[in-house]
Parts: sequence; structure tokens; C-alpha cells
Amino acid sequence: MGDQTIYQRIEALIKDRGMTKKAFCEKLKISSGNLGDWRRGKTTPGTAHLIQISDFFNVSLDWLMKGIKPGEGVLQEQKAAYFFGVMGPLNCQAEDLETEEQNFILEYVEFAKYRKQKREKDKTKLE
Repeated sequence: MGDQTIYQRIEALIKDRGMTKKAFCEKLKISSGNLGDWRRGKTTPGTAHLIQISDFFNVSLDWLMKGIKPGEGVLQEQKAAYFFGVMGPLNCQAEDLETEEQNFILEYVEFAKYRKQKREKDKTKLE
């Protein structure tokens, strides 16, 4: 699945959910023009849309963006995940990673915080 585009993975998720593309766009407030641009490869979803889609379909950003299944291609050293920046270096040096890799991990940290807040908010609504 790694050779699929982001759009193809989104399209597969929509189909698996039994939704129409129109319903998907309405539910996530994504314009059909944006979806069309993604399909044609003119643009790709921005970070906010990727997080929203990932959360809606309960899939990882790694899978949505790159087709990587959970646990595949994880950077590890001494059996500890790589962290840097706001979380401080743990078993690695930030300079060992490319800027793009550092930015992706920082975005993922923000995504994890967002999902946690959303789960807590949803839990509060149910109580």
C-alpha cells in the first residue's frame, strides 16, 4: 500500500466506510474542489485536514501520509523512541534527524495532544 497516493488512501477509507465522497466532504467540511485537487495531484491535504481525516477514520498519520502501517519504519535506538525539541532528547541527538523528520515528529506530537483533548472532551460530553 506504500505506493498509493494520500488521495488513494483517503478514497479507500471513504469506500470502506460506505460513504459517498459528497458525504465525506460535508461531514469534514472539505470542499469538493479541494478533494478534486487532491485527486488530480494538484495539491495535497494540509496538516489540519490530515489530522482531521486521520482522527475521523481512526488511522495513523504515518499510514495516511506514507502508507506505513503501525510499527513499520519506526526510528529506534536502545529500544527507545526518538524525541527532541519540546520533549528533550531521549537516547538521540536532534541533529541526527533531517529537518523534515523533526518537523513531522513535532506535528505528530501536536496531533497526539489534539486527539487526547478530543477524547477527553468527548468523554466529558458522555458523562
